[in-house]
Amino acid sequence: MSAAAPGSNVAARLSFTDRYLAVWILAAMAAGLGLGRLVPGLGDALARVTVAGVSLPIALGLLVMMYPVLAKVRYDRLGTVTRDRRLLLPSLLLNWIAGPALMFALAWLFLPDLPAYRTGLIIVGLARCIAMVIIWNDLACGHREAAAVLVALNSVFQVVAFSALGWFYLSVLPGWLGLEQTGLDVPVWEIARSVLVFLGIPLAAGYLTRRAGERAKGRAWYETRLLPRIGPFALYGLLFTIVVLFALQGDAITSRPLDVARIALPLLVYFAVMWTGSMALGRAVGLDHPRATTLAFTAAGNNFELAIAVAIATFGASSGQALAGVVGPLIEVPVLIGLVYVALYARRHFTAPAASAPALAPAPAPEEDPAHA
Repeated sequence: MSAAAPGSNVAARLSFTDRYLAVWILAAMAAGLGLGRLVPGLGDALARVTVAGVSLPIALGLLVMMYPVLAKVRYDRLGTVTRDRRLLLPSLLLNWIAGPALMFALAWLFLPDLPAYRTGLIIVGLARCIAMVIIWNDLACGHREAAAVLVALNSVFQVVAFSALGWFYLSVLPGWLGLEQTGLDVPVWEIARSVLVFLGIPLAAGYLTRRAGERAKGRAWYETRLLPRIGPFALYGLLFTIVVLFALQGDAITSRPLDVARIALPLLVYFAVMWTGSMALGRAVGLDHPRATTLAFTAAGNNFELAIAVAIATFGASSGQALAGVVGPLIEVPVLIGLVYVALYARRHFTAPAASAPALAPAPAPEEDPAHA
């Protein structure tokens, strides 16, 4: 079947679990919100379960979610990705120039009278995604090796540039424009710790699993026997993470619906513009569908775990800045799962990759394996 096959044929080949993935995710969001609202003190209890300032339940969910996907990456093919300037340069431009600038503009456009929420959104725009984007990319048949490289690149820039960009967008640029200024003092170690926990650990585990499995049993056994066994845990980890995220702030979200709506609007515009623009840019510079998809999801996603941690550490757990960070995944999760289906449909608008291009792992055609996480 060609890459231009209708999206309906793709859906017909999915398992029951994968076909109704959006339903499970929305149900997890509802369950988390309901638990946070109905169980007194649940959010506070979950928030207190930390190790070195990192939420243990969220970290556990993200590790379980990311490990199977990173175990699927063929690390011997990363060199091909790192030499692809058509992918790397647009990714850097989108993530570290276009994304923060767009969020800054939207925050001031939609929330000029709400400085706390506005600041929270700007912080969200600075925290580029290094975790959940791995799942969205895999579900949309993006290029796993490219995703691993771009996420690692984002993690390095996040450690180096987050504090400087926060200073620029919250203090310097508003000063130049005659707008209200805000300070942001974030220790580099706090950012590095987030990168280490949410990316470093599952990346190392995935790499070591592939190396050990292939050395012991060979690549064929690894990809046809082991990966199918550990693959479903990515979905389990995703659903668990979503429940915990929304349970942590379920009461705050449901008790302030109008504030949530005002924060949600610029976020909706941000995700739509970043994803669509990135996908179009990828196609314009000649990327195939898997790489353009990876470019789009890595540019549109954000590291809400870091954004929430920074907002709480700087402004307090009950602050408007923290609420803005919490509303982020409330909007991002359903929007990006919807964009997974858009990405699958968009394959008809891309030419088939050249025979010499590196293939995705494992081998089945994308149409037969669109939600293999």
